[in-house]
Amino acid sequence: MSVVSTRNLNKRFGETRAMDNVSFDIEPGSIVGLIGPNGAGKTTTLKAILGLTDFEGGLSVLGQDPRHGRHQIMKRVCFIADVGVLPRWLKVSDAIKYVEGVHERFDRDKAVALLKETDISPRRRIKQLSKGMVTQLHLALVMSIDVDLLVLDEPTLGLDILYRKTFYERLLNDYFDKNTSIIVSTHQVEEIESLLTHLLFIDQGEIVLDSAMDTLSETYTELLVNPEHLDQAMGLSPIHSRDVIGKKCLIFSNTERARLEPLGEISTPSVTDLFVALLSKE
Repeated sequence: MSVVSTRNLNKRFGETRAMDNVSFDIEPGSIVGLIGPNGAGKTTTLKAILGLTDFEGGLSVLGQDPRHGRHQIMKRVCFIADVGVLPRWLKVSDAIKYVEGVHERFDRDKAVALLKETDISPRRRIKQLSKGMVTQLHLALVMSIDVDLLVLDEPTLGLDILYRKTFYERLLNDYFDKNTSIIVSTHQVEEIESLLTHLLFIDQGEIVLDSAMDTLSETYTELLVNPEHLDQAMGLSPIHSRDVIGKKCLIFSNTERARLEPLGEISTPSVTDLFVALLSKE
């Protein structure tokens, strides 16, 4: 059974469609990248999954409709938002005690171990921490809860590159070979590309790409075309082109690689380049 199954989700804010017949499935153990520009509908989709907004359509999360079974769902789901909100008067040690008291699947020892890798003292109050430290604390608390679905909305916003790298490495190591599913929404696409098993692109409320990472190469091909073959390559109708060190780099959809190989150097496009290709207004 799918961890998340959406069917024709719709949500409108005035004239803006935040979700426009959104349909996809998330399988156990998958790490899904939900990628889109600002205002594309990412956060609204995540809020629907978490039961934080109303919507039209069909949605099942861990076998339940979040509109009616949110309390049961949230026992098995954790959510890290782009802004970690913790009471400013609270001590770090008290935050750990609180989460331990309210969540039966919280691992206190793991949280303490994670915080030892930071400069955060258990005796300090939240108001004494920098924005990055608050984010680190929030991540340590949530990552110490054993769940079936982990939802991350810009989880490392405000963190320096070293801690972001450490966080994503830990994410991969902690959840590798587990049945926990993870949804990651972020603009730092390059940092999560190697983690993902599945990719969702959303734009103006619509899913424009729904693909397993290991099948992208079956559909999309990038060609760094030799100048003498440019006209021939353009005749094969690339979906996007850009200039690279005096050459043209073209991206093709459903074009046989055998037709492209004689024209230059072929590869599978990165997630970032594919995102630009599919969402470009050219």
